[in-house]
Amino acid sequence: MEESPKIATGESAAKPVLEGASPNARPRYLHPVALVAALALVVLAWQWYDSHQQINTLQHELARRLAAADVENKESRGVAEQVREATREAQVKLGVLEAKLQESQNQQIALEALYQELSRSRDESLLADVEQTLLVASQQLQLAGNVKSALIALQAADARLARLDRPQLAGLRKVIARDVERLKLAPYVDVIGISARIDNLMGTIDSLPLALEVRPQEPAAAKGAADADANAWMRFTRELWRDMRDLVRIERMDRPDIPLLAPGQTYFLRENLKLRLLGARLALLAHDEKSFKTDLKAARDWLARYYDARDKTVANAVTAVRQLHDSQISIEMPDVASSLDAVRNYRLTRERAR
Repeated sequence: MEESPKIATGESAAKPVLEGASPNARPRYLHPVALVAALALVVLAWQWYDSHQQINTLQHELARRLAAADVENKESRGVAEQVREATREAQVKLGVLEAKLQESQNQQIALEALYQELSRSRDESLLADVEQTLLVASQQLQLAGNVKSALIALQAADARLARLDRPQLAGLRKVIARDVERLKLAPYVDVIGISARIDNLMGTIDSLPLALEVRPQEPAAAKGAADADANAWMRFTRELWRDMRDLVRIERMDRPDIPLLAPGQTYFLRENLKLRLLGARLALLAHDEKSFKTDLKAARDWLARYYDARDKTVANAVTAVRQLHDSQISIEMPDVASSLDAVRNYRLTRERAR
């Protein structure tokens, strides 16, 4: 039996193989490696080329984009510069507007303060005028008893307060309204009308005939008719008889106690009668009914005693004096003290509130 050859291991086994091989011979397993290496080289070369192309493309694209970005950057810088310039201008304008706004606010504050001051001054002036109007109304009532003038003054004061349209004045207007109603209900004395009638009487005193100046009237119509029917001798006889009869005049007086007055005394009679009427007028203005009636009674008596009662003008004067004597001039006058006190208290409250 042949012994099987032993398999050499390690370096001892390899060396005989290498030593027995031909130097031109190549191991078979090296060919795929070389092929792979070649392919790898080709792939690497292609990849390098492709990468180089891509890199060039990227470089060109990057350069283009950088150029575009640079242009855009320049444009952005220009726009930013314009924006900064516009911002600066806007800030300047904003500063000017803020200054104007501050000035406008200051002016508004000053105007408001001035308006408040003018409003207070106007209110004070109005309240002072209302107080003066109410004071005049009070004087008209107390001194002259002129209810109509006082009523007009109160209504004017209320109208002036109404134009203000202030809720604070409601209480004051209520007080004035109450006084207005009281004046409307008060009895009315026509002082002006009575005074005018007295003035008219005073103007007619000088023209009234006195009783001692009256002469009896001759029947002129009858005398003319008799003279027309008689002949010349009879007319001569009648004229002679009339002349002889006129030498002695006998008069029959209805009032035998008529006093005889000298020409100078008639002047003082008329002046004293005027003074009596003037005294009645003054008593009327003072609402002194006693003096008013006393003066008018004396004037009526003098007219009836010294003046011709048969004369129409004298009769009218006596009738007018009698009517004036019957007039009622003494009434209880209302006052406006409540309205006057309300206005003064309101002004005092405003002054304390400052």
